[in-house]
Amino acid sequence: MTLLAIETSCDETSVAIVRDGRVLSSLVSSQTKLHAEYGGVVPELAAREHLRNLMPVARAALEAAGVTPAELDAFAATRGPGLPNALVVGLKAGQAMAFALRKPFVGVHHHEAHLYSPWIGGDPLQADFSAFQPNVSLIVSGGHTMLVHVQGELRHRVLGSTIDDAAGECFDKTAKLIGLPYPGGPEIDRLAEKGNPRAHDFPRPMLRDANDDFSFSGLKTSVRYFLRDHPETAESLAGLRDLCASVQAAIVEVLVFKTVRAATRLGVRCVTASGGVTCNRALRAALARECGRNGLFLRLAAPGLCTDNAAMIGVLAERKLLAGVVEESLDAEINPGWALA
Repeated sequence: MTLLAIETSCDETSVAIVRDGRVLSSLVSSQTKLHAEYGGVVPELAAREHLRNLMPVARAALEAAGVTPAELDAFAATRGPGLPNALVVGLKAGQAMAFALRKPFVGVHHHEAHLYSPWIGGDPLQADFSAFQPNVSLIVSGGHTMLVHVQGELRHRVLGSTIDDAAGECFDKTAKLIGLPYPGGPEIDRLAEKGNPRAHDFPRPMLRDANDDFSFSGLKTSVRYFLRDHPETAESLAGLRDLCASVQAAIVEVLVFKTVRAATRLGVRCVTASGGVTCNRALRAALARECGRNGLFLRLAAPGLCTDNAAMIGVLAERKLLAGVVEESLDAEINPGWALA
Protein backbone atom coordinates (compact mmCIF):
# COMPACT_ATOMS: atom_id res chain seq x y z
CA MET A 1 0.00 0.00 0.00
CA THR A 2 1.24 3.48 -0.89
CA LEU A 3 -0.50 6.31 0.95
CA LEU A 4 -0.32 10.11 0.90
CA ALA A 5 -0.93 11.76 4.29
CA ILE A 6 -1.57 15.41 5.14
CA GLU A 7 -1.20 17.23 8.47
CA THR A 8 -2.48 20.81 8.90
CA SER A 9 -3.87 20.90 12.45
CA CYS A 10 -1.99 24.04 13.49
CA ASP A 11 0.87 25.93 11.86
CA GLU A 12 2.87 23.20 10.13
CA THR A 13 2.02 22.17 6.57
CA SER A 14 3.20 18.58 6.24
CA VAL A 15 2.82 15.84 3.63
CA ALA A 16 4.23 12.32 3.81
CA ILE A 17 4.29 9.31 1.52
CA VAL A 18 4.10 5.99 3.36
CA ARG A 19 4.47 2.55 1.81
CA ASP A 20 4.12 -0.66 3.84
CA GLY A 21 5.16 1.07 7.06
CA ARG A 22 8.13 2.82 5.50
CA VAL A 23 8.13 6.61 5.31
CA LEU A 24 9.35 7.33 1.80
CA SER A 25 9.23 11.08 2.38
CA SER A 26 7.96 13.46 5.04
CA LEU A 27 8.17 17.18 4.40
CA VAL A 28 7.19 20.04 6.70
CA SER A 29 6.75 23.71 5.82
CA SER A 30 7.00 25.66 9.07
CA GLN A 31 5.25 28.94 9.80
CA THR A 32 7.20 29.78 12.96
CA LYS A 33 8.77 32.96 11.61
CA LEU A 34 5.40 34.23 10.36
CA HIS A 35 3.73 33.86 13.77
CA ALA A 36 6.73 34.99 15.85
CA GLU A 37 5.78 38.61 15.21
CA TYR A 38 2.51 38.02 17.07
CA GLY A 39 3.90 35.91 19.91
CA GLY A 40 1.69 32.96 18.99
CA VAL A 41 -0.21 31.24 16.20
CA VAL A 42 -2.77 33.42 14.40
CA PRO A 43 -5.40 30.95 13.08
CA GLU A 44 -6.39 32.92 9.97
CA LEU A 45 -2.78 33.44 8.93
CA ALA A 46 -2.10 29.74 9.50
CA ALA A 47 -4.97 28.76 7.21
CA ARG A 48 -3.80 31.11 4.46
CA GLU A 49 -0.30 29.67 4.61
CA HIS A 50 -1.67 26.13 4.40
CA LEU A 51 -3.58 27.11 1.26
CA ARG A 52 -0.42 28.59 -0.22
CA ASN A 53 1.94 25.77 0.76
CA LEU A 54 -0.01 22.52 0.66
CA MET A 55 0.14 21.63 -3.01
CA PRO A 56 3.81 22.61 -3.47
CA VAL A 57 4.69 20.50 -0.40
CA ALA A 58 2.60 17.59 -1.73
CA ARG A 59 4.32 17.72 -5.11
CA ALA A 60 7.72 17.87 -3.42
CA ALA A 61 6.85 14.90 -1.18
CA LEU A 62 5.80 12.81 -4.17
CA GLU A 63 8.98 13.74 -6.03
CA ALA A 64 11.19 12.97 -3.01
CA ALA A 65 9.52 9.58 -2.65
CA GLY A 66 9.77 8.80 -6.36
CA VAL A 67 6.03 8.18 -6.48
CA THR A 68 3.46 9.38 -9.02
CA PRO A 69 -0.17 10.16 -8.13
CA ALA A 70 -1.28 7.12 -10.15
CA GLU A 71 0.68 4.87 -7.78
CA LEU A 72 -1.18 6.05 -4.67
CA ASP A 73 -3.57 3.55 -3.10
CA ALA A 74 -5.08 5.71 -0.34
CA PHE A 75 -5.15 9.16 1.22
CA ALA A 76 -5.27 10.41 4.80
CA ALA A 77 -5.44 13.73 6.62
CA THR A 78 -5.78 15.01 10.15
CA ARG A 79 -9.46 15.47 10.94
CA GLY A 80 -9.00 16.86 14.46
CA PRO A 81 -8.38 18.17 16.99
CA GLY A 82 -6.86 21.49 15.96
CA LEU A 83 -7.57 24.93 14.57
CA PRO A 84 -10.76 24.74 12.47
CA ASN A 85 -9.55 26.91 9.57
CA ALA A 86 -6.26 25.02 9.44
CA LEU A 87 -7.82 21.55 9.64
CA VAL A 88 -10.29 22.17 6.84
CA VAL A 89 -7.50 22.94 4.34
CA GLY A 90 -5.79 19.58 4.78
CA LEU A 91 -8.93 17.49 5.21
CA LYS A 92 -10.69 18.81 2.11
CA ALA A 93 -7.52 18.56 0.02
CA GLY A 94 -7.09 14.92 1.03
CA GLN A 95 -10.73 14.13 0.31
CA ALA A 96 -10.54 15.85 -3.08
CA MET A 97 -7.48 13.84 -4.08
CA ALA A 98 -9.13 10.59 -2.97
CA PHE A 99 -12.30 11.48 -4.90
CA ALA A 100 -10.37 12.37 -8.06
CA LEU A 101 -8.41 9.10 -8.02
CA ARG A 102 -11.28 6.97 -6.58
CA LYS A 103 -9.21 5.80 -3.64
CA PRO A 104 -9.99 5.23 0.07
CA PHE A 105 -9.68 8.12 2.50
CA VAL A 106 -8.99 8.09 6.26
CA GLY A 107 -9.54 11.00 8.64
CA VAL A 108 -7.01 10.63 11.46
CA HIS A 109 -7.13 11.76 15.09
CA HIS A 110 -4.00 13.85 15.69
CA HIS A 111 -3.41 12.59 19.24
CA GLU A 112 -3.95 8.96 18.30
CA ALA A 113 -1.23 9.36 15.68
CA HIS A 114 1.11 10.68 18.38
CA LEU A 115 0.59 7.41 20.28
CA TYR A 116 2.37 5.54 17.49
CA SER A 117 5.09 8.03 16.59
CA PRO A 118 7.58 6.54 19.12
CA TRP A 119 7.47 3.30 17.10
CA ILE A 120 8.72 5.04 13.96
CA GLY A 121 12.48 5.36 13.60
CA GLY A 122 15.62 4.55 11.69
CA ASP A 123 17.08 5.91 8.48
CA PRO A 124 15.03 5.69 6.36
CA LEU A 125 12.09 6.03 8.73
CA GLN A 126 10.24 2.77 9.28
CA ALA A 127 7.39 1.82 11.60
CA ASP A 128 8.62 -1.03 13.82
CA PHE A 129 5.49 -2.62 15.23
CA SER A 130 7.27 -5.92 15.79
CA ALA A 131 8.64 -4.33 18.96
CA PHE A 132 5.27 -2.91 20.01
CA GLN A 133 4.05 -3.69 23.51
CA PRO A 134 1.33 -2.33 25.83
CA ASN A 135 2.42 1.01 27.24
CA VAL A 136 1.54 4.15 29.11
CA SER A 137 1.96 7.02 26.68
CA LEU A 138 2.61 10.65 27.60
CA ILE A 139 1.44 13.09 24.93
CA VAL A 140 2.69 16.55 25.79
CA SER A 141 2.45 19.58 23.51
CA GLY A 142 1.45 23.21 23.36
CA GLY A 143 -2.24 22.44 23.38
CA HIS A 144 -2.52 19.11 25.16
CA THR A 145 -1.05 17.08 27.98
CA MET A 146 -2.43 13.60 28.59
CA LEU A 147 -1.65 10.09 29.75
CA VAL A 148 -3.01 7.20 27.71
CA HIS A 149 -2.99 3.47 28.43
CA VAL A 150 -2.29 1.80 25.09
CA GLN A 151 -3.46 -1.76 25.64
CA GLY A 152 -2.63 -2.98 22.15
CA GLU A 153 -2.48 -1.80 18.56
CA LEU A 154 -5.45 0.50 17.92
CA ARG A 155 -6.74 -0.08 21.47
CA HIS A 156 -6.34 2.58 24.13
CA ARG A 157 -8.03 4.56 26.89
CA VAL A 158 -7.24 8.00 28.26
CA LEU A 159 -6.11 7.96 31.89
CA GLY A 160 -5.95 11.70 32.45
CA SER A 161 -5.43 15.04 30.76
CA THR A 162 -4.88 18.69 31.56
CA ILE A 163 -7.75 20.49 33.29
CA ASP A 164 -6.47 23.91 32.18
CA ASP A 165 -3.14 24.89 30.61
CA ALA A 166 -1.08 22.26 28.84
CA ALA A 167 2.61 21.89 29.66
CA GLY A 168 3.69 23.41 26.34
CA GLU A 169 1.37 26.34 26.87
CA CYS A 170 2.92 26.87 30.31
CA PHE A 171 6.39 26.86 28.74
CA ASP A 172 5.40 29.36 26.05
CA LYS A 173 3.44 31.71 28.30
CA THR A 174 6.16 31.68 30.95
CA ALA A 175 8.70 32.53 28.26
CA LYS A 176 6.50 35.42 27.15
CA LEU A 177 6.33 36.71 30.75
CA ILE A 178 10.11 36.59 30.94
CA GLY A 179 10.45 38.37 27.60
CA LEU A 180 11.82 35.50 25.52
CA PRO A 181 11.04 35.24 21.79
CA TYR A 182 8.39 32.90 20.36
CA PRO A 183 8.32 29.93 20.44
CA GLY A 184 9.31 30.10 24.08
CA GLY A 185 9.66 26.42 24.95
CA PRO A 186 12.94 25.86 23.08
CA GLU A 187 14.31 29.14 24.51
CA ILE A 188 13.63 27.98 28.07
CA ASP A 189 15.27 24.64 27.28
CA ARG A 190 18.35 26.42 25.92
CA LEU A 191 18.74 28.82 28.86
CA ALA A 192 17.93 26.19 31.49
CA GLU A 193 20.85 24.04 30.39
CA LYS A 194 23.28 26.22 32.37
CA GLY A 195 20.89 27.22 35.16
CA ASN A 196 20.28 25.91 38.66
CA PRO A 197 16.95 24.01 38.78
CA ARG A 198 16.85 24.44 42.57
CA ALA A 199 17.35 28.21 42.56
CA HIS A 200 13.60 28.88 42.96
CA ASP A 201 10.94 26.62 44.43
CA PHE A 202 7.95 26.81 42.10
CA PRO A 203 4.82 24.71 42.76
CA ARG A 204 4.29 21.25 41.29
CA PRO A 205 0.50 21.35 40.62
CA MET A 206 -1.44 18.13 41.29
CA LEU A 207 1.80 16.22 41.77
CA ARG A 208 0.48 14.05 44.60
CA ASP A 209 -3.16 13.94 43.55
CA ALA A 210 -4.37 10.37 43.12
CA ASN A 211 -5.69 11.00 39.61
CA ASP A 212 -3.73 11.16 36.35
CA ASP A 213 -4.79 14.69 35.43
CA PHE A 214 -2.52 17.71 35.02
CA SER A 215 -2.77 21.43 35.75
CA PHE A 216 -0.21 24.08 34.87
CA SER A 217 -2.12 27.35 35.14
CA GLY A 218 -1.11 27.74 38.79
CA LEU A 219 2.56 27.38 37.95
CA LYS A 220 2.26 30.06 35.27
CA THR A 221 0.55 32.38 37.76
CA SER A 222 3.25 31.69 40.34
CA VAL A 223 5.92 32.78 37.84
CA ARG A 224 3.95 35.95 37.09
CA TYR A 225 3.85 36.94 40.76
CA PHE A 226 7.48 35.97 41.26
CA LEU A 227 8.54 38.29 38.45
CA ARG A 228 6.38 41.06 39.87
CA ASP A 229 8.11 40.76 43.24
CA HIS A 230 11.60 39.99 41.92
CA PRO A 231 11.96 41.76 38.55
CA GLU A 232 15.73 41.84 38.90
CA THR A 233 15.86 38.04 38.46
CA ALA A 234 15.33 38.27 34.70
CA GLU A 235 17.72 41.19 34.23
CA SER A 236 20.92 39.15 34.24
CA LEU A 237 21.86 36.13 32.17
CA ALA A 238 22.65 34.07 35.27
CA GLY A 239 19.32 34.98 36.86
CA LEU A 240 17.47 34.20 33.65
CA ARG A 241 19.13 30.80 33.40
CA ASP A 242 18.23 29.92 36.99
CA LEU A 243 14.65 31.07 36.50
CA CYS A 244 14.22 28.99 33.34
CA ALA A 245 15.83 25.96 34.94
CA SER A 246 13.55 26.21 37.98
CA VAL A 247 10.37 26.53 35.93
CA GLN A 248 11.43 23.69 33.67
CA ALA A 249 12.23 21.47 36.65
CA ALA A 250 8.73 21.98 38.07
CA ILE A 251 7.03 21.04 34.79
CA VAL A 252 9.28 18.06 34.14
CA GLU A 253 8.89 16.64 37.64
CA VAL A 254 5.10 16.57 37.36
CA LEU A 255 5.15 14.98 33.90
CA VAL A 256 7.66 12.29 34.78
CA PHE A 257 6.29 11.42 38.23
CA LYS A 258 2.73 10.95 36.99
CA THR A 259 3.81 8.97 33.94
CA VAL A 260 5.99 6.52 35.86
CA ARG A 261 3.40 6.19 38.63
CA ALA A 262 0.66 5.32 36.12
CA ALA A 263 2.82 2.68 34.42
CA THR A 264 3.73 1.11 37.77
CA ARG A 265 0.12 1.10 38.97
CA LEU A 266 -1.12 -0.58 35.79
CA GLY A 267 1.70 -3.12 35.72
CA VAL A 268 2.79 -1.88 32.30
CA ARG A 269 6.49 -2.32 31.58
CA CYS A 270 6.77 0.20 28.73
CA VAL A 271 6.49 4.00 28.63
CA THR A 272 6.35 6.14 25.50
CA ALA A 273 6.36 9.91 25.03
CA SER A 274 5.55 12.15 22.09
CA GLY A 275 4.37 15.66 21.22
CA GLY A 276 6.32 18.87 20.78
CA VAL A 277 7.40 19.24 24.42
CA THR A 278 9.07 15.83 24.20
CA CYS A 279 11.86 17.64 22.33
CA ASN A 280 12.78 19.19 25.69
CA ARG A 281 16.13 17.74 26.71
CA ALA A 282 15.48 17.81 30.44
CA LEU A 283 12.22 15.88 29.99
CA ARG A 284 13.87 13.26 27.81
CA ALA A 285 16.71 12.83 30.31
CA ALA A 286 14.39 12.65 33.32
CA LEU A 287 12.13 10.08 31.66
CA ALA A 288 15.15 7.95 30.78
CA ARG A 289 16.49 8.21 34.32
CA GLU A 290 13.24 7.42 36.14
CA CYS A 291 12.20 4.66 33.75
CA GLY A 292 15.61 3.09 34.25
CA ARG A 293 15.24 3.25 38.03
CA ASN A 294 11.85 1.56 37.84
CA GLY A 295 12.73 -1.11 35.31
CA LEU A 296 10.58 0.38 32.57
CA PHE A 297 11.34 0.22 28.85
CA LEU A 298 11.21 3.71 27.30
CA ARG A 299 10.40 4.69 23.72
CA LEU A 300 10.70 8.39 22.89
CA ALA A 301 9.51 9.80 19.58
CA ALA A 302 12.41 11.08 17.51
CA PRO A 303 12.66 14.89 17.75
CA GLY A 304 11.58 15.28 14.13
CA LEU A 305 8.44 13.26 14.86
CA CYS A 306 7.56 15.02 18.13
CA THR A 307 6.20 18.13 16.47
CA ASP A 308 3.31 18.05 14.00
CA ASN A 309 4.13 15.83 11.02
CA ALA A 310 2.35 13.82 8.36
CA ALA A 311 4.52 10.72 8.78
CA MET A 312 2.70 9.63 11.93
CA ILE A 313 -0.66 10.41 10.27
CA GLY A 314 0.23 8.17 7.34
CA VAL A 315 1.57 5.31 9.43
CA LEU A 316 -1.56 5.19 11.60
CA ALA A 317 -3.90 5.51 8.59
CA GLU A 318 -2.16 2.61 6.89
CA ARG A 319 -2.48 0.42 10.00
CA LYS A 320 -6.19 1.23 10.22
CA LEU A 321 -6.80 0.44 6.56
CA LEU A 322 -4.92 -2.85 6.78
CA ALA A 323 -6.87 -3.78 9.91
CA GLY A 324 -10.11 -2.93 8.13
CA VAL A 325 -11.29 -0.76 11.01
CA VAL A 326 -11.90 2.50 9.17
CA GLU A 327 -12.52 4.05 5.80
CA GLU A 328 -14.26 7.39 6.06
CA SER A 329 -16.81 9.03 3.84
CA LEU A 330 -15.51 11.74 1.56
CA ASP A 331 -18.21 13.94 3.10
CA ALA A 332 -16.74 13.72 6.64
CA GLU A 333 -16.21 17.11 8.24
CA ILE A 334 -13.44 18.38 10.49
CA ASN A 335 -13.75 17.75 14.23
CA PRO A 336 -11.76 20.54 15.94
CA GLY A 337 -12.64 19.41 19.47
CA TRP A 338 -12.36 15.68 18.82
CA ALA A 339 -11.56 14.07 22.17
CA LEU A 340 -9.37 11.00 22.31
CA ALA A 341 -11.51 8.24 23.79
